[in-house]
Formats: sequence, structure tokens, C-alpha cells
Amino acid sequence: MRPLLRIWRVRNFEGSRTGIKVVNAGLGPAIVTATVVRLDGEVLGEWDRSTYRRVTQGQPVRPKVSTLKQGVPLLTGQELYLMFLDDYDPAEHGWFWRLVSERLSIEIFYESMYGGENFRCVLDPREEAQA
Repeated sequence: MRPLLRIWRVRNFEGSRTGIKVVNAGLGPAIVTATVVRLDGEVLGEWDRSTYRRVTQGQPVRPKVSTLKQGVPLLTGQELYLMFLDDYDPAEHGWFWRLVSERLSIEIFYESMYGGENFRCVLDPREEAQA
């Protein structure tokens, strides 16, 4: 029963939810063991409220957030937005899309309920640019 996490950027039509979403598309729960967040290549720390505040510092609007801490389970089929705007407007929130699509990298390390596998999923615009 292997969990399979995927992180996606979701850009929807105007007036709907846009942001970064993690999905467990596997067959078992994923237990988060660590997260690493980078902004413009600089490691900021784990995906917690402190890092979120650093990522969004100086921005005109604070997006909504869900944090991921060690030991948090993501159940089979669960979808969780890590950071998002509900009423996305491309003209008003272009800074947000640039942040999540060009500047922000998130790695999630996880394991099944049996433990010890050290699975990893990553959302990194630098890796995507090389592909």
C-alpha cells in the first residue's frame, strides 16, 4: 500500500482558487517526515507558518495556507492546498502566480505507514525549466 504524493500548481479561471496543491494519488496514507522550502534557490526551512510569512513578506495580499509538519498524514485521495488565493484575478494577482510558478520550490519527504522508505516529491521551477 504505497502512497504517492504529487505537488501541482493550479491556475484556474478568474475568481476561482489558484495555488499549490499536494495530492496523495497512491494506495495508502503518506506520513510526512520532512519538508524543505526554497525561495529563489535559498533554503528557508520547512513548510510552517514562519516560512510562509517569509515567502509572502511584502506582498499586497496574504494567501491562505495549510502547513505540513513532521508526522502529518495525508490520506489516500486527499488533496491539500499548501498556499492559495480563492478569488484569483490575473491582473491583480500576477505577483502570486510568478511566486508559485517561478520562485518557490517545495520538497516533501514521506513514508508509508510501515516507515523507512524515504519517498520524495518535489515542485521546483528550475527542474521544470531543464526538462
